[in-house]
Amino acid sequence: MGESSRIAGPDGLRADAQRNRGRILVAARAVFAEHGIDAPMATVARRAGVGVATLYRRFPTRDALVRAAFAQQMETCARTLTEALADPDPWRGFQRLVETICELQREERGFPAAFVAAFPDSTVAHAQVGERAERDLLTLVRRAQAAGALRADFHPSDLAVALLSHCGLVAALPHDRAASRRLVAYLLQSFRAEAAHGALPPPSALPLRSFPLAADSSPRQRPSRA
Repeated sequence: MGESSRIAGPDGLRADAQRNRGRILVAARAVFAEHGIDAPMATVARRAGVGVATLYRRFPTRDALVRAAFAQQMETCARTLTEALADPDPWRGFQRLVETICELQREERGFPAAFVAAFPDSTVAHAQVGERAERDLLTLVRRAQAAGALRADFHPSDLAVALLSHCGLVAALPHDRAASRRLVAYLLQSFRAEAAHGALPPPSALPLRSFPLAADSSPRQRPSRA
């Protein structure tokens, strides 16, 4: 083993271990996008070019792998929501939030399902994180409505419906960036106050906690499938 392979990085891992970890995470995102997050762990190991034992040493459970694979995306969503609340123009903050989440859906097709699986409603920690994110989003919505930019009849669940619609488009046309961007533009325009003409049907009961509006680091155990 070369000297460079024995040198530990900032996270305490040797250079070769760091490379293996990076390959595993890249492979996991690709496999989850193609086959769903319940794809066999062995498939991820093969795609990464490592042994199954190596994968489990780094990520002893599927949840640990899911969290690590999409940690950056989850943090991006949480940071964007925080920045949206801090933006003096609430519509600009709202628009950036929607565009960021939709871009992540397009670039990392396994991300929405990974988020739902990584943060179950049954955990107290997730419930607290979800409630805080929902409160922050509601604050952002009310500010945009008070500014006269967001239609008065907009309901937070409308965002969940919009994100689901975009997920469906990305699943059907994974390589059509133009279609994705156009749908997002249509959705945002329909949310503008000046687009409100006539009454809408009642809002959906779809909860926002199934979508990536918050980051969380609480552990959870679930049996892993080899």
